[in-house]
Amino acid sequence: MQNGTLLAAIDLGSNSFRLEIGRYHSGHIERIEYLKETVRQGNGLDEEKNLSQAAMERGWECLARFAERLHGFKRQQVRAVATQTLREARNRDDFVRQAQAILGFPIDVVSGYEEARLIYQGVSRLLPHSDEKRLVVDIGGRSTEMIMGQGYSARAMESYHLGSVAWSTRYFPRGQFSAAAFKTAEVAAKAVIEDALDRFPPAGWTVAYGSSGTVSAVADMLAANGWASGVVTRSGLDWLLDRMIKSGSAEQMRLEGLKDDRRPVIGGGVSVLRAIFDLFGIEQMLPAQGALRHGALYDLIDRDSDGGDVRERTVNWLAHRFSADEAQGKRVSTVSTALFAQIAAVDAQNGRYSQKLAWAARLHEIGTHISHERSHHHGAYILDNVDARGFSLPELHRMSQLVLGQRGKLRKLEAAMQDELFAKQLMALRLAVLLCHARQMPEHESVKLAYKPGVFRLATNPGWAKRYPQSAWLLGEEVVAWQKSAWKFTADIR
Repeated sequence: MQNGTLLAAIDLGSNSFRLEIGRYHSGHIERIEYLKETVRQGNGLDEEKNLSQAAMERGWECLARFAERLHGFKRQQVRAVATQTLREARNRDDFVRQAQAILGFPIDVVSGYEEARLIYQGVSRLLPHSDEKRLVVDIGGRSTEMIMGQGYSARAMESYHLGSVAWSTRYFPRGQFSAAAFKTAEVAAKAVIEDALDRFPPAGWTVAYGSSGTVSAVADMLAANGWASGVVTRSGLDWLLDRMIKSGSAEQMRLEGLKDDRRPVIGGGVSVLRAIFDLFGIEQMLPAQGALRHGALYDLIDRDSDGGDVRERTVNWLAHRFSADEAQGKRVSTVSTALFAQIAAVDAQNGRYSQKLAWAARLHEIGTHISHERSHHHGAYILDNVDARGFSLPELHRMSQLVLGQRGKLRKLEAAMQDELFAKQLMALRLAVLLCHARQMPEHESVKLAYKPGVFRLATNPGWAKRYPQSAWLLGEEVVAWQKSAWKFTADIR
């Protein structure tokens, strides 16, 4: 990556949307601009986990303003990441589809595990490099991420379903504060995170850091009222709780350092933070400068470097973890991407789809680790449910659908196949699996694939069918399989 390159990260959180723009220089990022808008999408989830129209429109309006600022940025310069609210929302596809059209860039809905990885990456990059063992806590609107690591390496990560928005709504309705409400909220928080003591034992870390909104807000309030700057202490939290209870409500709370956008969710945030302090026996926590958006920025740098893309390392790990035949995966990857290139115009977008096809091809046999029977179903299930570093949930799902469709009937993918690029990927993968049936590199250069709207056409050089009779027969069967889909496939096998 060239020095001076502008990079941007967007964090679509449950409480706020944030845009961070920085300039790359020699492995580091210098902040150029930071924008934050309180959107409170987390409050817009109804009992059936659907985002309200009002919540979606608040998000779209914010992203329209961000889009204006990002005019002129290229796709590889921007990463937008959505977290817990959109992980939960049943109608997230409706929101994301419109949001991407407004923003002009893809939006990655990431798993809690991937969110935690990015948070730690952002926190560690903005701290002085040291060998200290760290516990990083990020209390978001609807989820709380905890990470234990050293240097730039995270050793343990977890995401828990509690946060400032969720706990404020559940335990402090209408913003009312009482000692009983705080007690209930803290007990409930401990019940959610009690297994964290085993995952992040106090003996495994020496310094606790708090990332993002809640810890930063609490630190600001304490500092503005005479407490030590840049630290949240147990005694400071006790003092803050007493002030909150005496005020009776968030609306009536008069406290230096409390910002209006934090007021509606401060009760939930403080109760979760106190529960973590109590459970882990923490005496003090340091506010971290880095956060999820900074991790996303540094991830853009990694993706631009040779071998730096964490997704490549994840694919290697998955193939090894599930004992996939590495050589066969590479053969299918090579053939499938070569066929895809024949029917997809060479541009940046299709290059990304080619990469995802290559990853799916390398992982197409991971389901055999469970059972050879219905292995493509098992492989798809693994990809839909695994914690895969670097991948968004939609990326994993698309790869799972390709693995599912590598063979067998196409009816199971009827909805996905309405997408032309997916149909092209699937055609290339199925043909590659077919041609590599002997587990040797086939003579795929003699196979020509063409496409015009709705129709795939395959042709071979004269004599190919005689040299490879089994492959020729399998291609004939494949033509029949596509006759039962919305796509037409013809083959001139000579």
